[in-house]
Amino acid sequence: MLSELSVNVDHVATLRQARGGREPDPVRAAELALHAGAAGITLHLREDRRHIQDDDLARLRAMKRGILNLEMALTDEMVGIAIEVRPDRVTLVPEKRAELTTEGGLSLRPEEGYRAMKPRLERLTAAGLPVSLFLDPDESIVDLASDTGATFVEIHTGHYANARGADVIDRELQRILHAAERFAAVGLRVHAGHGLDTGNVTALLHRFPFQELSIGHSIVSRSIELGMAAAVREMIDAIRSA
Repeated sequence: MLSELSVNVDHVATLRQARGGREPDPVRAAELALHAGAAGITLHLREDRRHIQDDDLARLRAMKRGILNLEMALTDEMVGIAIEVRPDRVTLVPEKRAELTTEGGLSLRPEEGYRAMKPRLERLTAAGLPVSLFLDPDESIVDLASDTGATFVEIHTGHYANARGADVIDRELQRILHAAERFAAVGLRVHAGHGLDTGNVTALLHRFPFQELSIGHSIVSRSIELGMAAAVREMIDAIRSA
């Protein structure tokens, strides 16, 4: 089975917000990505609204095309928005005000707030929203992830994407492989994302057949040179060739 591509349009909105106004439009970028063959669209509605805005989410939901994956922090505000908008999937991610982009996976260990997460998680699942957890490739949290009631796990591939040197890259790939196998063994559907591009996606997929890859920054960057549709097709070709 081929891995599917979900295109993250956050950084289209980042460019728009740098100046204000309406251009470039992440919803138009999403339309182009879906037309070019992407299976879905990912967007992160942050608490500080630094890029994606509430109106972007509403317009993307109104399109009713592809799989709409809403990344969000597990707060009462965001849970309420998710229940109202009803994306096809909710991916829970950590947020820090000072970060440029998401720096790592959620913390699930009980002493770091896992038990406090449960009531909000239960609100999402009770509303019929499939939940995904954005997690580091850490085998020690597999049982905790399974206990949340989530359906999906998205493995954070940022450390792999930033690795340099054959030994370090291989070590990161092994971490991802072992974690993915353990998550799958407990019945979670395993996705991956963060920092992926046409140069590193092949080695990743040679290690594990992820059902979906969430990729944004590299596609948006290439779209400046190629256009959004061509950049998406280039990524899909890389995924298929793996």
